[in-house]
Amino acid sequence: MSHPIDIHVGKRLKQIRTLRRMSQTDVAKRLNLSFQQIQKYETGANRVSASRLWDIAVSLDVDVSFFFEGLDNETDSNSGGDM
Repeated sequence: MSHPIDIHVGKRLKQIRTLRRMSQTDVAKRLNLSFQQIQKYETGANRVSASRLWDIAVSLDVDVSFFFEGLDNETDSNSGGDM
């Protein structure tokens, strides 16, 4: 089962990708990955490493912190505030 933080980061990745009007393939090509890997990141099925998250942020022209925005509210509602 995926960790709530991995799911949140994946949702934020999908959000910024679609705002930039990019396909999963577009992002994958910039990062020298397969579109399936981007798909797995977006669903939280695969965890994004810190170095890969940095590369994604640079590629999509956002701060790394973008991927964690709203996390406090989401984890509080999912875990009863125990995180």
